[in-house]
Amino acid sequence: MLAGASKALFYLLSQSRTLKRIASRYGMRTPGSFARRFVAGETLEDAIEAARAIEAQGLLHTLDLLGESVSNLAGADQATRAYLEVVEAVAASGIGRNLSLKLTQLGLDADRASAVDNLRRILERAGPAGFFVRIDMESSRYTDVTLDIFETLWRQSYRQIGIVLQAALYRSERDLQRINALGARVRLVKGAYREPGTVAYQKKADVDAAYARMLKMLLVEGQAPAIATHDLAMIDLARRWADELRIGRDRFEFQMLYGVHRDFQAALAREGYRVRVYVPFGREWFPYFMRRLGERPANVAFVLRSLMSG
Repeated sequence: MLAGASKALFYLLSQSRTLKRIASRYGMRTPGSFARRFVAGETLEDAIEAARAIEAQGLLHTLDLLGESVSNLAGADQATRAYLEVVEAVAASGIGRNLSLKLTQLGLDADRASAVDNLRRILERAGPAGFFVRIDMESSRYTDVTLDIFETLWRQSYRQIGIVLQAALYRSERDLQRINALGARVRLVKGAYREPGTVAYQKKADVDAAYARMLKMLLVEGQAPAIATHDLAMIDLARRWADELRIGRDRFEFQMLYGVHRDFQAALAREGYRVRVYVPFGREWFPYFMRRLGERPANVAFVLRSLMSG
């Protein structure tokens, strides 16, 4: 209950324009500023530099240009053009070619057809250049439309794409069967959004149990599954099941957030596991940053120390 209350509080704080304005003055001011712990930077150059450092440790990465809930078509077009610039810059840089994006960033709230067209624009530039693009999952009110758009594009032969499922939602085990039947790639997360009891498990133990069930389904039936968690118990469970089922360490990957469990990420990679780091960047970093604080309030102490030392 306390964890849920914390998430709700930090979600509300993430909507504050005043807090955003204050944070923008200090959060990215220097490489040691508090937001730099969890966000690579505000520019594409910052993200590419962070990706190179990650690769130097033997890790993989996916880049995410932060931004969501675009309410008009002009903003959606701007976000789409920004992602096209990311594709070009990443291809030129020589780093790994893996991107994550949200459909609301591409205008889903303004017009579904336009959002699909914008996604196609990105895929048609990214696909031939060897990119893999992961469509992130948002709150439960977007689950149906996100899966429908994903499946439509998949059936139109856009195959360098993947989707995210949230174990906290009751429906996700059925959705996983649907995606596995397609042969598409899934990133499994617990879920960062505050959801009502009508659609989602409210107790951590229930979420964990659902995650474990889906984890096993992915290892047995999934296509290059991505196990996205910082829960050490779930990571140990995945490792044990993979060994018992004789699933090679190259057939799945662990995914973790930038700035979280950094030493452990490197240790897993040294053991031969594929580990991909989710690298967020961009000027719209404040809502993402606040959600990270809400998931692990102990990080607040780190922020306060950074402010006091600044």
